[in-house]
Amino acid sequence: MTTPDSRIPRFHLAMPVDDLAAARRFYGGVLGLPEGRSADTWVDWNLRGHQFVTHLAPRREAGVRNAVDGHDVPVPHFGLLLTPPEFHELADRLRAAGTEFVIEPYVRFEGLPGEQWTMFLLDPAGNALEFKAFADDTQVFAV
Repeated sequence: MTTPDSRIPRFHLAMPVDDLAAARRFYGGVLGLPEGRSADTWVDWNLRGHQFVTHLAPRREAGVRNAVDGHDVPVPHFGLLLTPPEFHELADRLRAAGTEFVIEPYVRFEGLPGEQWTMFLLDPAGNALEFKAFADDTQVFAV
C-alpha cells in the first residue's frame, strides 16, 4: 500500500455515483476496498493508499469511446497499475462476482516495450475502470 512517506504522491479522486448502496456493494464487496468516512451523500474508500470518494450524483450520459488496440476504450476512465499476480487475482474475483467486462482481460503490446495485461469494466453507476499490470514495471512510460 502507498503510504504518506512513499516516493509516489497519493491522489484524491471523486467520482459520481447514482446509488451509494450499489457503490458500497461494488467498491467494498466486489473490489474489497476498505471504507473510510462517509455521509448521506458520499463515501471515502482506501484505494491502495489513495483517497477515492464516491459522491451521490445524477446519472450521466454514456461517455465517449476511443479506438485503442482494436478495442473501444471508454473515456473518461481511471484505474490502478497492479502486479501481474494481483491483476489475475482481481480478474478472477471480478469473474466470480459475475462482472460484465467492457474489455475482457488480455495482453496488449505482447513482446514489445510496455507489454501489459489490461481490462475495462463499469461500476454500477457507469464509471469506467481500467486495471492493468506491466510485464516489466520499468516500462510503464516506454515508447
